[in-house]
Amino acid sequence: MDLAPLAGVGLMFHTMFRRAAAVALLSAAGAFAPADAQQQHLLVITGLGGEPAYRTAFADVARRLHDVATTKWNVPAANVTVLTEDATRDPARFDGRSTREAVGEAFLAMSRRVKAGDVIIVFLHGHGSGQAGESRVNLPGPDPTAADFGTWLSGFTQQTVIFVNAASASGDFQRVLAGPRRVVLTSTKSAVERNDTRFAGHFVKGLESLEADANKDGRVTVLEAFDYARRAVEREYETDSRMLTEHAVLSDSTLAATVAFGGRAASSDPRVAALVAERQALEEQVAALRAKKAIMADAAYEAELERLLVAIAEKSQAIRAAGGTP
Repeated sequence: MDLAPLAGVGLMFHTMFRRAAAVALLSAAGAFAPADAQQQHLLVITGLGGEPAYRTAFADVARRLHDVATTKWNVPAANVTVLTEDATRDPARFDGRSTREAVGEAFLAMSRRVKAGDVIIVFLHGHGSGQAGESRVNLPGPDPTAADFGTWLSGFTQQTVIFVNAASASGDFQRVLAGPRRVVLTSTKSAVERNDTRFAGHFVKGLESLEADANKDGRVTVLEAFDYARRAVEREYETDSRMLTEHAVLSDSTLAATVAFGGRAASSDPRVAALVAERQALEEQVAALRAKKAIMADAAYEAELERLLVAIAEKSQAIRAAGGTP
């Protein structure tokens, strides 16, 4: 009897079991957050409102993001920059007017303070448009295009970038900004969806209230926030008996599931601190592996990714067992 087919079946079930075990461990431990040694940096940009209701709504989103970052995510105030149409609305929270020049300067300032391994969060909200094949967002003065943001982000190759464009007609930012160590969220799937969007309000609410915390581990990952806002938008349109005119898109659900908004204070327990450092090293290996995906054989990439994810999940369980919070 030829046992080769059975051996192949056995190998298949072994691989499936290993992957299922990895998923189970990660579910039990919770998606891993940025390492404690990392810092997060938030840049909020809101554009021209036009009508008073939009000006108020855009400013409210900016204000709420500032507050949730500084009070709940423990992001240092020096790492938070908020640019709006009218900074005089809230001088304590708003750092300046959201002109194209000011946005470029904000990215430059950020480049001088970030370190390798840090997480950069950019939140863009306002009225968008697609003109001459280029998607852009309406800011005071010249409107920056998706390509402009691509240029501003090009130097952040050693950081994880979370780019949220909650503006209308934002979908084309996906194609332009896609890249390694980046997650791009847009409130629409293309520049054709030009109606005002509702994604931003729900996205921020999920962060503020922790309602987006699907696995109830006390924090919100990028993927959880995206899923929460997307479902809330769909429910709102259904309740209003309106046709859905915005379809949110996320570029990398795998990476989005591993990055949580906000950091955690380092543990005073040396055992926990050592385990956290070991997990950080594994997370950095995952980031390095993803950067090499294009030049690796699929089987080798998946096997190594599986090994690292299992190791991270086991390390998270060890942190929990030692009294820490994974």
